[in-house]
Amino acid sequence: MKTGSDRKDRRSLRSLVAGSLAATLVLLVLSSCGSKRAVASGEVDGKLNAKQIIRNHYKNDLDFETLRARVKVDYDDGKADQGFALSLRMKKDEAIWLSATLSVVKVLITPERVSFYNKLDNTYFDGDFELLNKILGTEVDFYMVQNLLLGQSIFDLKEQRYTASVAQNRYQLKPDKELELFKLLFLLEPSNYKIALQQLSQPEKGRILNIAYESYQDVGGKVVPDKIVLNAQDGPSVTTIDIEYRNLEFDQKLNFPYNIPSGFKPVELD
Repeated sequence: MKTGSDRKDRRSLRSLVAGSLAATLVLLVLSSCGSKRAVASGEVDGKLNAKQIIRNHYKNDLDFETLRARVKVDYDDGKADQGFALSLRMKKDEAIWLSATLSVVKVLITPERVSFYNKLDNTYFDGDFELLNKILGTEVDFYMVQNLLLGQSIFDLKEQRYTASVAQNRYQLKPDKELELFKLLFLLEPSNYKIALQQLSQPEKGRILNIAYESYQDVGGKVVPDKIVLNAQDGPSVTTIDIEYRNLEFDQKLNFPYNIPSGFKPVELD
C-alpha cells in the first residue's frame, strides 16, 4: 500500500523532471526574421536587493503580440538520443503552437486546453491542464510553459521573500523559506535580468532539475533565449534536452491551424 509520503515523493520527482513546460512539450512530441546578435553580459550591481532584482526581471518581460521561430531539439536520456526540428508559433498569453516536419505531430496549448496528435500512430490527446496534471503528477499551466520558453521564471517570484547575492557574476536569488518538497535557486543575467538558471532540487534524494539559458540573442531590440538546456537527474539517471531557437520573428500575422484528424484514437499517457 502506498503511503501519503510515497505519493508526495512521486509528485515531487515528477515536478523536478516534468515541471517545466519545455520538458512537457518535448514529452508530448516524443509520445505521440529579424537580425540576430548575441547579447553581451553586463556588470553586477552588488547594491541591488532582492525586491529590486525581481522588479527588474518582470519589468524586462518581453512585450510582443506574436512570435514565430524554428526550434531544434536534441533529447538524450542515456539510453537513446534523437534530434528533431519544430516550427513554433506563439500568441502571447493566448496560444503556443508546435508542428513537426510535414505536420506529423502537432501541439496546441492555450490557457484552457492542451492538445496534440501524432500521425505516426493515429493517436491524439485533448484535455485541460487539470487532466494533464493528473497524468503527469505535477502542476503545470500555460504561463509556466510560456515563461520557460521566453527566459522568465516559471514560478512567481513575487509570492515569497528571497535573499539576493552575487554568484558567477550573476544575481542569485534563494527563498528565505524553502518549499516543503524541493529547494529553489535562480541566477539572473545582470545585463537584462533574464533567467540564466532556474534550479529545483531534492539533494537528499539525488534529484535535481537545471534549466539553463546558455545564451541570449537580440532580435529587433527584443532579448530572447538562444539556447536552453534542461538537465534532469534522478540518482544515476540523467536526461538532457537541448532547445535552440532559429529564425525568430516577432509581430507577424500568424494563424494556428489545428484540427485532430478523424479516426484518431485517444492516446494513453502513463
